[in-house]
Amino acid sequence: ILAQVLFWLRIKLTPSVYPFLLFSLSNMRTLCQEESIKVPKDVKITIKSKIVEVSGKHGSLKRDFKHLPIELYLSDNGKKVCARMYFAKSKQLSMLRTVCSHISNLFDGVMKKYEYRMRLVYAHFPINATITNNGTTCELRNFLGEKRVRVINMLEGVKVEKSAQTKDELVITGTDIDLTSRSAALIRQSCLVKNKDIRKFLDGVYVSSHGTIED
Repeated sequence: ILAQVLFWLRIKLTPSVYPFLLFSLSNMRTLCQEESIKVPKDVKITIKSKIVEVSGKHGSLKRDFKHLPIELYLSDNGKKVCARMYFAKSKQLSMLRTVCSHISNLFDGVMKKYEYRMRLVYAHFPINATITNNGTTCELRNFLGEKRVRVINMLEGVKVEKSAQTKDELVITGTDIDLTSRSAALIRQSCLVKNKDIRKFLDGVYVSSHGTIED
């Protein structure tokens, strides 16, 4: 195709033309690109001014996509969400799939909820975990024998509890994947080993598994 275009333009393929071709190919824009995702049953979705609101049996979630130069709309009588972009470069087109992935995570959150499981790992000093404020606060004691009490408040809509089946395990659940994963990160970062060889001192609270809760 490139050779045909060059022939049509009567341009000879010489070394002096290469920089011009590379610049032209790198700046090529796609006229229109579209990605879509199906809306599951028992899920209601509204889109207004790039603000997506999804509601299901576990509550409702909202996400703002105003910072992206895309067009969001519903099609097939509300059974499909479409994201469209005009005159975009190849790297900019990747945000279409990203938006669809974010909306898919909203669907999973209101339908199934997200769950992160964390294990309390210690070699000598047992880490004691206490859940307070109806599962919205986690207190960690005796990390490496320290007297300091580490208090971690969960983010909005996230609950933490001790596992009923496994010893020294915390279970963090929530509908929003961002807030749930960030709450797990807060617990993880509260128990970092300082001023010691982390290859030898492996104590801490680590994420062992994560995903959606199957009904």
